[in-house]
Amino acid sequence: MSFGQSIPSSRSASLIGAARALMFLGLCALLVPLQLAVNITCSKKPFRVLLIFYRCLLHVLGFRVRAHGAVAGGSPILFVANHTSYLDIIVLGALLPAYFVAKSEVADWWLIGFLAKLQNTAFIERQARHVNQQKNSLSARLTRGESLILFPEGTSTDGMRVLPFKSSLFSLAEQVPSELGLQVQPVSLVCTGLNGLPLTRDLRPLYSWFGDMTLQGHLWNMFKHGRFTIDVIFHPPVSPQAFPDRKALAAYCHEQVARGMERCLTGRPMAAGRDVMKRTATA
Repeated sequence: MSFGQSIPSSRSASLIGAARALMFLGLCALLVPLQLAVNITCSKKPFRVLLIFYRCLLHVLGFRVRAHGAVAGGSPILFVANHTSYLDIIVLGALLPAYFVAKSEVADWWLIGFLAKLQNTAFIERQARHVNQQKNSLSARLTRGESLILFPEGTSTDGMRVLPFKSSLFSLAEQVPSELGLQVQPVSLVCTGLNGLPLTRDLRPLYSWFGDMTLQGHLWNMFKHGRFTIDVIFHPPVSPQAFPDRKALAAYCHEQVARGMERCLTGRPMAAGRDVMKRTATA
């Protein structure tokens, strides 16, 4: 893979990577005990420490996140996003007071699994025998007023396309009582730049994590070269009751997310984005 002149020299990149890795571990050492305390005391503001943690991570990694559109107000909200990398969790975690839904394998990943458990991620099994139980569990969380972040592609991609959404995952929205006013909000998340320049196809694997890439290897490369620009588009939220069934809802969300990704990848004019690092966290 040729990275051209858009990234630092090997020696400089290694020094940058080591510094960022140390700062990342330092953040974990500082904020993980605080989040544990929040979880134990059942704080009414469970996301305050998490939002601070994720936004500090954005600063450490040099990420620039531009948010377009408005996050739906109220709760519960089911956010539906495309999935390119585990780094999406940092980006969306810095923007949304919501819990992630992840495949069960994530719970066993080095460090990331521990952090996922810390933030009360909902882990789901792929086996068919667990489907109904898991849908009931997720619907119960929405019914309690919790907001969730769902990646309905079921896996991460190269960041150049949106895979078909698994419509079965949308059935959990049908189980939430209509009087609670559940909203479903499609979200497009696209890495568009590196070191202030447009991100080319050959550099995209520095952010995207897919195929047979190892987690540790990808994480180290990201630490070394991670001055990314990520655009996040919040599309207008919709009510599940506006669609005849879950398949129609899934198709609508897929269309919105795919169009948002296409706009970002082709560099077409978009509404001015808000720089996340210049906003005050609220939770």
